[in-house]
Amino acid sequence: MLENINRRVIRCTRCPELRTYCAGIARDKKLAFRDWRYWGKPVPSFGDPNAQVLLVGLAPGAHGSNRTGRPFTGDGSGGFLYPALYRAGFANQPSAISRDDGLLLRDCFITATVRCAPPANKPTPAQLRNCAPYLTDEFEALGQVRVIVALGAVAQRAVLDMLRDLSFEIDPRRPTFGHGAEATATGSRRSVTVVSSFHPSRQNTNTGKLTVQMFDRIFERAKALLAC
Repeated sequence: MLENINRRVIRCTRCPELRTYCAGIARDKKLAFRDWRYWGKPVPSFGDPNAQVLLVGLAPGAHGSNRTGRPFTGDGSGGFLYPALYRAGFANQPSAISRDDGLLLRDCFITATVRCAPPANKPTPAQLRNCAPYLTDEFEALGQVRVIVALGAVAQRAVLDMLRDLSFEIDPRRPTFGHGAEATATGSRRSVTVVSSFHPSRQNTNTGKLTVQMFDRIFERAKALLAC
């Protein structure tokens, strides 16, 4: 099921303007990566198909995931995320360089609200709507998920909208975004806890808005929720 979703994602043309933008980035490249063959297509999700933790990011980076073809791989955000996953026991190594670097996730699956790199890292409402069905399909296919970590306010909103569309009852009813904020979503067949975090973008990590200790606490909380 997840492999089928990823195949659909890679072939997706729902946002022609994003396909044109990503193809242009892949063609022109960045000087530091001029020897790379850029992925340049919608980026599929990645992780353990039996995961209990689902991480939802914003979108691929133009010269990160759009280059490597794997979420949070090859850029500063991934350089902050994967060491945290490694410290928490969700990854077998702290580095993410390319799709064939040997990285494996344990009990964790990573996806995004938008699967193509958007200009200025700001997807439009229409682009978010176009990609939303993929997140829904992945969540339903990941039947063991009990914790969703939303990386950023856009991801939190996308996750909560998805859960409401699937008839989950959410408490508190109107969760506000904040680092460490939580909401419980109760459905007919399972309940999940949504834990929000500042996104590990360089804008947040270089300014100290998100520190290593703050990020580690998010994943320690995820582990604690799984132990309940």
